[in-house]
Amino acid sequence: MYVTAEHLREQVIRPTLKYLGVWNPASEDFLLESAVSAPELGLFSARNTGLGLFHITAAQHRDIWDRYLAFRPEMASRVRGLASQRAFLSDPDSELQTNLSYCTAVAWLLYQRSRAATETAPPEEVVTATA
Repeated sequence: MYVTAEHLREQVIRPTLKYLGVWNPASEDFLLESAVSAPELGLFSARNTGLGLFHITAAQHRDIWDRYLAFRPEMASRVRGLASQRAFLSDPDSELQTNLSYCTAVAWLLYQRSRAATETAPPEEVVTATA
C-alpha cells in the first residue's frame, strides 16, 4: 500500500489532532514533517529501535503513559479511545506499529511534553535592558 504525505496529513494527522482537541496548522505540519523526513537529531530521530511511523521506543511509550497521561485522565481517555480494545491490553506497543492514529497521538504528546519542558526551563542567561 502506498500512502502519500497529503493522505497522511488529511486522513491521519489532522483527524487525530482534531479528535484530541489540539489541532492547529503548526502541530499538523510538525508531525507531517517528522513522519516523512526523519530528522537526524531531536525527539523523532531516525533510529532502528523505534516503533511505527514516528520511531517511538517502547520506553518512551511507557513513559508517556506513566509520567504524563497518568496525571491527565481526560487526555488519557481520549488517547486510549484510539487504541484497539483487546490488542492494547495484551501488547500496547503493537499499537504504535499498526494504528496510525494512536501512534500520531502518542507522537504529539511526546512533542508537547518536550516543548513544555523546554518552555519552563530557566533561561541560561538573562539579558537586562539598560536605558
